Amino acid sequence: MRVRNRWFWIAAGIGLALDQLTKMWVAQTFELTTPPDSLPIWPGVFYFTYVTNSGAAFSLFSNNGEWLKWLSLAVSLGLIALGLKARLPNRWEQVGYGLILSGALGNGIDRLLAGEVIDFLDFRLIRFPIFNLADVCINIGIACLLIATFKTPPPK
Repeated sequence: MRVRNRWFWIAAGIGLALDQLTKMWVAQTFELTTPPDSLPIWPGVFYFTYVTNSGAAFSLFSNNGEWLKWLSLAVSLGLIALGLKARLPNRWEQVGYGLILSGALGNGIDRLLAGEVIDFLDFRLIRFPIFNLADVCINIGIACLLIATFKTPPPK
């Protein structure tokens, strides 16, 4: 039996597993403190810094983020339906949508279970907000979809 959109499911599974495993590792390794517990990986540039976020990316809507768990669920269900029903024409699209699904599921699971997500990737060189692997998966997924638009031949 051939699986439809195989790369979609592979990307979604790997992305979700890595996201959840890294968040579990951070929660078990670091203390949730104020100021946040931080481990320099590349001093002055990149740190692991344990914080939680009840909002969206960059703590947007953190005071009113209850609706985000339902948005994550809706996006996840829509993408699962896409993976099951659609014929995604190339690997770029399959991987792109799969990674977006993994990010939506990863942060959605956190919001449903804890009401917040764990963030820990801290780029201090450019003073960027702290984020997690689910956020990375969503952004790489969007980049894959952009690449797919240039790889897909125009309709005849």
